[in-house]
Amino acid sequence: MATEAEQLEGAEGEVVEGAAPAGGKKKLIMIIAAVLVLGGGGAGAWFAFGGKHDGAAKKAEVEKLPPKYINLDPPFVVNFQAESAVRFLQVSVGIMTRDAAVETVVKENDPRVRNDLLLILGGQNYADVSSTEGKETLRKRCLDAVRTIVKEMGGDDTKVEALYFTSFVMQ
Repeated sequence: MATEAEQLEGAEGEVVEGAAPAGGKKKLIMIIAAVLVLGGGGAGAWFAFGGKHDGAAKKAEVEKLPPKYINLDPPFVVNFQAESAVRFLQVSVGIMTRDAAVETVVKENDPRVRNDLLLILGGQNYADVSSTEGKETLRKRCLDAVRTIVKEMGGDDTKVEALYFTSFVMQ
């Protein structure tokens, strides 16, 4: 027969043998609650301070160099046909990189960069470059041309991050 410590009354007053005493059940609930609180706190700390970042990612963020802007001066001036009238386009261009070697490659190949961009700009249609979408398409074509030149000259074309039109005037 079970001792009194091993017996509990059921919901309808019958005696249940082999059950843990009431004090043991409370202790078990307290332990589970403590484990959940500590686990939750640990998980919160991990997300707040450790998270997905590993040391290499943090180091890469710290070592990111400031951008270098290469302005291609003087501005590009081209003429193109538009509905039986001759139109002029004047564009100032800036190239962004963070790599000194790429900056050197672009500057050393300035005549070729200017030539290729002049050919692209001069081949435009007035209706195409009148819209924002057309200007964006033109900007991407010019960026691809600069990247191609950098790659052919032995530089890392992925380090040419952007090309910007800093002035865009059509007459």
